[in-house]
Amino acid sequence: MVSKIYCRQKAAVKALVCRGKVENNDLVGSDSGELNNDSSRKNLAVFVSGGGSNFRAIHEASMEGLVNGKVTILVTDKPGCGGAVYAREKGIPVIVYPRRSSVPEGLSTSDLVTSLRKYETHFILLAGYLKLIPVELVHAYPKSIINIHPSLLPAFGGKGYYGIKVHEAVVASGARYSGPTIHFVDEKYDTGRILAQRVVPVMASDSAEELAARVLHAEHKLYVEVVVALCEDRITWRPDGVPLIQNKGNPTLYY
Repeated sequence: MVSKIYCRQKAAVKALVCRGKVENNDLVGSDSGELNNDSSRKNLAVFVSGGGSNFRAIHEASMEGLVNGKVTILVTDKPGCGGAVYAREKGIPVIVYPRRSSVPEGLSTSDLVTSLRKYETHFILLAGYLKLIPVELVHAYPKSIINIHPSLLPAFGGKGYYGIKVHEAVVASGARYSGPTIHFVDEKYDTGRILAQRVVPVMASDSAEELAARVLHAEHKLYVEVVVALCEDRITWRPDGVPLIQNKGNPTLYY
């Protein structure tokens, strides 16, 4: 999209290791988790279920000033996951969703929407969140929820296609190319409008793990680029409903 961002991201996109365990569902954060008083910046809610490497890349980029936004809240269905631990370490409030018998501290859908509004959330970023987003949330945040998927949608998407399962299916198919897709979220798995993609070659000798590592590297770069554009209001919609990213230097050009 813009090559300058690639160079600046090298310092921001790092492999960080999380330790410890999330202890509670407290909505009160430290200074870095409080409401954003800078009206020019966007408030971002990130949803994770695992290690949250894309979440970390986005957070690091925002802390470096590459993103005109701030991660103000982290939502997870697994309160002990690496992404949640990282958020706690950085003073970002963590809430659990959905509520279930094994996680009684989880919020209901209506309480989740209330919490997101409390933090004046502008955009919701799914970063390895494995639960289906409820219709109520999609309707509460129209054209404001995006997800990253580790294949070139619409191929290898839908229910059951997540994580290493996607890469196993790609390798088994004999496909020569794969790569991440960022799309807007609707009421189904991986069917929302595609916003951005990045092509990654599939090598003849690739294992699913080798392909996964190559795609993940591309994910970190692509997701930060898209969030940069999102927070700069450079997403526009064609009359047929296809979202496009305006070039920062020349708004008549699109990604």
